[in-house]
Amino acid sequence: MKLQPTIPAIAGQEYMLPCLNKQIFGFECPGCGVQRSFWLLLDGKFGEAFLMYPAIYPLILLLLFLIADRFIRIRYANTISITLMVLSVVSILTNYIFKLI
Repeated sequence: MKLQPTIPAIAGQEYMLPCLNKQIFGFECPGCGVQRSFWLLLDGKFGEAFLMYPAIYPLILLLLFLIADRFIRIRYANTISITLMVLSVVSILTNYIFKLI
């Protein structure tokens, strides 16, 4: 049974982009759910955001690290960014494989 979290009525949600892959081919792409997950995070529903798109947290960590790295000199920044990128890709692919099953 797949859990479908309720999405709050936040201004701007009606402007979400539809998944063209799902509309054309009938199955979800690896990025399906990231917009809804982001809106759930903004609404403070962290568990529901994870259920919607588990890769949201590694992606946010990567984004925050890359922003911080632009302003602060971080030792081993290259190794940390590569590790976060690999973690993000693995979590996206794992989520996608579980959606297909």
